[in-house]
Amino acid sequence: MNLPDSVPYLDQFCDHLAHERRLSEYTVRNYRAAVVNFVSELIAVGKWKGDFASVSAIQVRSFLIEAGRSKARRTLHNQVSGLRAFYLYLRKQGLVENNPFTGLTLPKLDKPLPKFLTESQMRALLNAPILLWKDGKLGEFEAFRDSLILELLYGGGLRVSELCGLNHGQIDLGQGVARVHGKGRKQRLCPLGPVAVQCLKFFVQRFELEAALNAPVVCKRSGQRMEPRQVQKLLKTHLAAAELPLDMTPHKLRHSFATHLLDEGADLRAVQELLGHANLSTTQIYTHVSIARLKEAHKQAHPRA
Repeated sequence: MNLPDSVPYLDQFCDHLAHERRLSEYTVRNYRAAVVNFVSELIAVGKWKGDFASVSAIQVRSFLIEAGRSKARRTLHNQVSGLRAFYLYLRKQGLVENNPFTGLTLPKLDKPLPKFLTESQMRALLNAPILLWKDGKLGEFEAFRDSLILELLYGGGLRVSELCGLNHGQIDLGQGVARVHGKGRKQRLCPLGPVAVQCLKFFVQRFELEAALNAPVVCKRSGQRMEPRQVQKLLKTHLAAAELPLDMTPHKLRHSFATHLLDEGADLRAVQELLGHANLSTTQIYTHVSIARLKEAHKQAHPRA
């Protein structure tokens, strides 16, 4: 790939995303990569003239046709989202007149139902860290810390980034709730459940941890904050110990949280608020999970199915 020496206005755009729109570091990184990739492709075919105002809708369609041959549909959609946002920024700054990414028809995305663990599988996963410790396969600190991590992910429906960013000052132990900073730095209240709260109290007391307002809730032995990749890695250990599918991720524990709530009769809008979804349509996917399970049970058990 031909990498450009510099991309005009890209740094300013990323600053705008991070500080004004308050998008996550992950989203800013992906949007930056989308713009760099687009310019690189234009350079490769000799169409880059050094500015974005000269890019035509025909060039954009050609780019999408080529990208569609090598990229997954979701990847393509994500890249176009970044490029549309970039051109929207350029228009607001008066740097271009038109957005050539407006009105494009993209391949439809498949909408697979989210994967989740059943309640019995979830219990097995939650028990795994302590069982590993009792078997001498995991240190005591790691076992109780990992138990806390799993209880918070499942009990509060937290994103892994929200979990790793959580400080003691954001948790009201008396009320059993956490004030979480979610996507776009939006705040929401997450009930954690009595089990998660007890796990947190025990963890802090047992290992005499720093519980200052800005101290991380989940940490290493050194007291340093855990990173999302470290949480993903330890989850694999406990999935293997519980003989559960290894493709489960922290986000799929969030799927499990939502699915189990709806299975037990929780209101859809309440689940939307608990998850921090901006749109109800995002939360409705979990009703499809429950309906699919009901249909499968009917198919297997009903004589007329």
